[in-house]
Amino acid sequence: MKFNLSIAYVFIIYFLFACSSIKQHSNEDGKIDFTFLQLNDVYEIAPIQGGEFGGMARVETVRKNLLKENKNTLLFMAGDFLNPSLIGTLKVNGERVRGKQMIEVMNAMNFDLVAFGNHEFDLSQQDLQKRLNESNFPWVSANVKLKTNNSSILFYKEVSNTKQNVHETFIKEIKDSDGTKIKIGFISVCIPSNPVDYVEYENMFVKARSSYAAIKDSVDVVFGLTHVKIVNDKRIAKLLPEIPLIMGGHEHTNSNNFVGNVQISKADANAKTVYIHKISFDKKTKKTTINSELKEINSTIQSDEKVKLIVDKWENILNTTIKNVIKNPEEIIYYAKKPLDGRDAPIRSMQTNLGQVITKSMAFAYGNDLDAAIVNGGSIRIDDQLLGNITPVDIFRVLPYGGAIVKIKIKGRLLKRVLDYGELAKGTGAYLHRHQISLQEKNWFISNKPLDKDKVYTVAFSDYLLKGFDIPFLSDKNEEVLSIYRPNNNELAFDIRKAVVEYLKKQ
Repeated sequence: MKFNLSIAYVFIIYFLFACSSIKQHSNEDGKIDFTFLQLNDVYEIAPIQGGEFGGMARVETVRKNLLKENKNTLLFMAGDFLNPSLIGTLKVNGERVRGKQMIEVMNAMNFDLVAFGNHEFDLSQQDLQKRLNESNFPWVSANVKLKTNNSSILFYKEVSNTKQNVHETFIKEIKDSDGTKIKIGFISVCIPSNPVDYVEYENMFVKARSSYAAIKDSVDVVFGLTHVKIVNDKRIAKLLPEIPLIMGGHEHTNSNNFVGNVQISKADANAKTVYIHKISFDKKTKKTTINSELKEINSTIQSDEKVKLIVDKWENILNTTIKNVIKNPEEIIYYAKKPLDGRDAPIRSMQTNLGQVITKSMAFAYGNDLDAAIVNGGSIRIDDQLLGNITPVDIFRVLPYGGAIVKIKIKGRLLKRVLDYGELAKGTGAYLHRHQISLQEKNWFISNKPLDKDKVYTVAFSDYLLKGFDIPFLSDKNEEVLSIYRPNNNELAFDIRKAVVEYLKKQ
């Protein structure tokens, strides 16, 4: 009798559990809502432009508010975050920061997925590996591989002596309150614009297609998280028309494009804006509906206290360093109505207004008592535009490595060789920005007069250029460099950043 009662009891429990499961399943409507919060090309953890825009602590407030609306809110970075940054150039305990501050902030924000951008490979292999190991969030890329002596392998994190590969694809399962459950997949590729000896770039279009093919049957829907030019994103969209959304980076200015049914969204650099994508997916129809909002991150948004503590720690380190050169790093010294363009592509290929400001400042540092001024584009590291209120911190972001402005007397023949070399170096850091120098119908003019090969000119150069790294024949050992004046530490020309700050104050 006891045996029979035990069996009956088991059957009753099983029956109740089954009924409960059926009831739960019947509540599932097959539709699920989720939110993507997208950032791209973020180099600065603190607000910029006099505190008006950006700031990762403000982004965290936005994220937490979105989580209150929908627990299925995911945070993404579409590449470029470890470099360039002013803080990254500092030394702490004898070691360059090199993006460590960004990883610390992003860990606190619980990023769900990040893609490689080309600027991640500005770091040495050793420094990049440290940042990978420190990160508590997943990375993804289909086309960047780590070169070894014999082959190429997946990048990896090393945690507690265990290697965790950075995979070509990423899958995440989400579930809503009524029990609807789906798997979402992600593919990612990076533009091969920063060739370094430890990275192998595979064809981005081949890898986008193959990684999509590898994942599409394992998930309900696939999204893109890329760091390529918009023309490349559009081509990927044509190759993969079933992808509803590509979250991209690289251009630094916001855009929202459609190729067929594929949406391609990019936010502004340095978290001046973020994209909020509110997405609905229907399991029965396989239809994805996206409602996207470009949200400005500005001073009206309160900073999250937890993230702000980390940001403030690094900002205090930065301000202590800057105060060795400038007394008041947060002072508003200039208002830019038109963006001062320091983005990598133009700054290394054409004369920009920011290049003009820097070279005019170099002449200003010597009382404009010279014939011309020259700086190499590679010294300008901000890869962004300056708009609105500008502070000394912004100028340090533009020229993080500083250095003196030297005044040299140079033979016209050598000056022409230097200028010709810089013009042929378009697209590289050796491209030259010039003050009182123009190129007219393939002829160089100095102060509106044809360059005289036999004349001796007085020209201000960034001291880096005289080291022969960018232009091999330009150094203090060249006999046509007739004299070099190196400023003392109490002179304005001693630090190019100080010269730019003082010049802008006078405008």
